[in-house]
Amino acid sequence: MTRLIVTGTDTDIGKTVFAAGLAAALGAYYWKPIQAGVDPQGDKERVATLSGLPPERILPEAYRLATPASPHLAARIDGVDISLDRLALPRVDGPLVVEGAGGVLVPVSESLLMADLFAYWGQPAILCARTGLGTINHSLLSIEALRARGVHVVGIAFIGDAHEENERIIPHIAGVPSLGRLPLLDPLERDSLAAAFRAHIHLPDNFNSR
Repeated sequence: MTRLIVTGTDTDIGKTVFAAGLAAALGAYYWKPIQAGVDPQGDKERVATLSGLPPERILPEAYRLATPASPHLAARIDGVDISLDRLALPRVDGPLVVEGAGGVLVPVSESLLMADLFAYWGQPAILCARTGLGTINHSLLSIEALRARGVHVVGIAFIGDAHEENERIIPHIAGVPSLGRLPLLDPLERDSLAAAFRAHIHLPDNFNSR
């Protein structure tokens, strides 16, 4: 059964859009365990709109924090203690797409990073990366951080305008397959995302769908 973590090299790079497309393609459940910032809406609401998944496949967050900040800081400001016990992967009857918060080394608490949480789950990850300037360094550092914790990176998904060299050199150096490039979409809607995902993203054959 497919359980996939969607993470990114940074915040606001399009990993929620990618997660919505992936969850729709797999007919999966979607879970964002920690949402920090809900104005005007959280990521699960965006995924619900963009994926077209039935409501029961959009799972509630373990923590829904009002402050738009790193989870450790948002929790402190909101007066919430984040417990690892509440972050166990939910049991679902089908594929599960789990979206992290920010980049791979964003702190969940004073002693836990996102990448540590991924290692605790023991599930493979897809890294979302920009195509533009700076992405080589950010992507390779992110992959090294994940590997150092034993997290298997099944692929890298680029998001943005085409950049042939960046899209070539990162998978080559990292030894990680490229899953393709999701272009920036205007308008960004359920149908346009589904069409772009089918056309541009190539998932491994062993990903299960329902």
